[in-house]
Amino acid sequence: MRRMWPDEFNSILNEAREVTLDVPAAGPDGDVTKRKALSARLTQADYERIWPLAEIRYRVQGRLSGKAITLITNNPHYQKWHPVDGGFEEEISDSGKPFQTKYVVVHFLLDDVSDKVEA
Repeated sequence: MRRMWPDEFNSILNEAREVTLDVPAAGPDGDVTKRKALSARLTQADYERIWPLAEIRYRVQGRLSGKAITLITNNPHYQKWHPVDGGFEEEISDSGKPFQTKYVVVHFLLDDVSDKVEA
């Protein structure tokens, strides 16, 4: 089953940057696996909106067409890249009242996908 990333959350991916994760091996041999990923800093509100999409692989469109992403939230192999505090930004509302916006830093595993073509 191909799940497509919801278009309403594409702006989150537009701001993401590509990174490489060095994932230590689970076994005693100590090999490191390199995985492509996206790192994004998003508002707490946006994170709460995409949280139900976590740990599920989604195909994406646009600049990432031909790729699939998986939001890392609680996978023990990727604990180092679980969502973390992204800080606060102080802002002033239109009425002149100060407020804070809380941010979260998240990582999406990034994989190449290809469609099989029947001859």
